Amino acid sequence: MTALDDLAPVPFHDADAPQRARMLSRLADTELVVALRAEPAGDTIELRMFPLDGGPVALACDAEDRLAGFLGGPVAYGAMPGRVVAGLLKSQGAGLLVNPGHPSEMLLDAAMLDWLVGALSVVPQATDARLRPTAPAPAVVQALAQPLAERLGDMRGLIAGAALAGTEEGHAVLIAGADPAHQPAIAKALAEALAFLPPQPGGVDVSFTDAVLPPAVLQFDLAVPREPAPAPRPKGPPNLR
Repeated sequence: MTALDDLAPVPFHDADAPQRARMLSRLADTELVVALRAEPAGDTIELRMFPLDGGPVALACDAEDRLAGFLGGPVAYGAMPGRVVAGLLKSQGAGLLVNPGHPSEMLLDAAMLDWLVGALSVVPQATDARLRPTAPAPAVVQALAQPLAERLGDMRGLIAGAALAGTEEGHAVLIAGADPAHQPAIAKALAEALAFLPPQPGGVDVSFTDAVLPPAVLQFDLAVPREPAPAPRPKGPPNLR
């Protein structure tokens, strides 16, 4: 099972819109191995295309053995993030078949890839604002808490804390303890994550703070998961003298 498989308790094309969006968001940041027509020549690659009724598609998997297994043997491939694959295929008007035969199998047509590239192109605009954080609305918590927790989990070590809060305009993701040099990348990553989630009344901003997060907000647990302690070994028989 891979990270994409974990997000597919039901097949992608049978899942509801929020679940599909979470899978597409994870796909964008997953390194994929993509079938090529031949070994790369320098910086030049040519994707191997497969004709389907809906148009040509490229083939990609999130593990080398999956790609080789589907094609029945060794294959020339290139490794690149899903967002890069989507950009290449958008320029060709082609689709993408991902992980055929596995729980996270998905067939993305050209229109879906066009939407994906558009969602990934979102660029947050920096502004100065004084927020008065309040408790977030229950409906917003239900819609955003789990997917935001997953995205923020990728940022452990870069931020000291994070919370979802209500504001006068709508809601905001508050980020504490982020190095100013990393803030634009963090804001971009969260803006992308929010682009895949249901829109909320008033919108959801990203805000950075050096202050202690207020108690009324929904704080995310960023502690590094601890490995479970090994089970105690049974004692052996007593030594005989």
